[in-house]
Amino acid sequence: QSLFRRTRQFISSYNCEPTHEKTIQEAVEDIFCSSQFKHFLDAILTTKAFSEELGKEFAQAGAIQGLPSCRKLRACLNQSLSSFFGLLAELLNSFDASAGQEWYKLSNRIHGTDLGKVKLMDHLVACGESKYYEELCNGLIETAPHSVYPTSCFRESKGYVVSTPDDLNVEAVMSCSTFTSIRVIENSLDPQQTLLRDIYISSGRCVCLIDHNVENHFGDKIEAYFNHHGIHLEKLVYRAMEVDKGIHTVEKMLGDFKRLGVSRVEPVLIAGGGVLADTGGLACALYHRSTPYVMLSTSIVSGIDAGPSPRTCCDGFGYKNLFGAYHAPILSITDRSFFKTLREGWLRHGIAEIIKMACVKDIELFNLLEQAGARLITTRFGTLDTDGEDEICALSQKILGAAMRSYVEAEYDNLYETHQCRPHAFGHTWSPGFEIEAGLLHGHAVAIGMGFGAYLSYKEGWISEKDMSRILNLITSFGLSLWHDVLLNNKTVWAAQEKMVQKRGGNLAAPVPKGEIGKCGYINTMEQDQLYLAIQEYQTICAEYPQKGVGIEALCRDVGLEDPSTVGNHISADYMQSS
Repeated sequence: QSLFRRTRQFISSYNCEPTHEKTIQEAVEDIFCSSQFKHFLDAILTTKAFSEELGKEFAQAGAIQGLPSCRKLRACLNQSLSSFFGLLAELLNSFDASAGQEWYKLSNRIHGTDLGKVKLMDHLVACGESKYYEELCNGLIETAPHSVYPTSCFRESKGYVVSTPDDLNVEAVMSCSTFTSIRVIENSLDPQQTLLRDIYISSGRCVCLIDHNVENHFGDKIEAYFNHHGIHLEKLVYRAMEVDKGIHTVEKMLGDFKRLGVSRVEPVLIAGGGVLADTGGLACALYHRSTPYVMLSTSIVSGIDAGPSPRTCCDGFGYKNLFGAYHAPILSITDRSFFKTLREGWLRHGIAEIIKMACVKDIELFNLLEQAGARLITTRFGTLDTDGEDEICALSQKILGAAMRSYVEAEYDNLYETHQCRPHAFGHTWSPGFEIEAGLLHGHAVAIGMGFGAYLSYKEGWISEKDMSRILNLITSFGLSLWHDVLLNNKTVWAAQEKMVQKRGGNLAAPVPKGEIGKCGYINTMEQDQLYLAIQEYQTICAEYPQKGVGIEALCRDVGLEDPSTVGNHISADYMQSS
């Protein structure tokens, strides 16, 4: 039977309520010695936790919030009793809230006790059914090693090897499955919201990388949250502007992790925007070769793009995102309550990443953006000057959810970029090569790339002039840029294309809308003279739009950030030549 069915059976056959009248030790002993628990644990340890079938079963039953705990429990033998019973309560609560609350009561009794610190496997082999559990663990060493001696409960690797009889020629195939969770929630720092609490309560500590701006606005609230739940908070405050997105920042984070003794299974909390998501995620990828992290997104860019993205990175040699690793967060939280403190320019440039997905992946999202318009900016996604019941509040949540879903559908199906059919790279073909030089905010650079891409698609005959105009009008309706004179620097834009072709395995593979808005195609051929001519023609079109296509607060310095073209602290090409 599947774990899904075994979970239902366990809920119906084992009543946790009587354990509340017993001591913790007696309650735990009764549970572990019961036949219902033994059968249930066997299912937990041997289930194919990463299978699509299991995910669909949970989704169809409306129990999707129990999937993360189900998958983490596969490694439960090495978890503390505190962690185990917390995850068990989460799983059971997703099926039956009433039963789940009874298990939460037991879990809360165990948290913070000496018994709660004991490893599950150690307790099982010392209980009244020790022989059964010893045999179970010994058998799992061969059949399910991830369950007995896991390094990570978030990943599973497999492989096979074939060789010639003399073993002088060996061929191998390796695969890795990983899982992540995404939540769009409200007021994540309210003590009654236990999502973060449930992650850190069993270890009793949270190491948190936090953006210095977030610290200024929400630092006290973050401290109050963890203090309320009795969790020790280690805050590492970092400045996280575009100019700080260099390897020097990542190295400093690694030093802080070492100083604090972050373990290989201890999720780091990253609270900030896109820059901290990229650099902090990269530091976690490098530390112990894979340290888990939770992303608490405080900006639009991190909330629907950089936050859940597995592509962690930093800039180098004057080029965007040159260094990086594929390392997704174990949990990504998007909470629009953080947006109320953002200035309009930062919101505006984040919206570009939502427009990106709407243009090439989701026509319904495009329609929602047209419907909401500039109100997204003026109301800070329905968090400012609204009563919570206004239309813009519901629209904002729909837009964030749809943008997130569209993004991860495209991103997670191609985790390691093993191919370049990547719709979410719309607007990111030429912009990485001119963004730093022009001193543009990332969102404005992407918007210019999207506008140009829409024009190229129209020129190819892939979309109508009407659809091209809809895209350009949507971009400008939010005050985003269609144009910057850096496009007239032929050397810059051609170098940008050449670098992108190298990065994309010898193909240009520029994603653009094709057929209609919400669908994607790829331009793979663009000669030098064609590129320059297309830019000239595009400039003529942009001249018909407000400010000739130049956006509002398009430059980093316009929103109080340092200009990355003049003060970027990255490894330079001159340094490489001299070394």
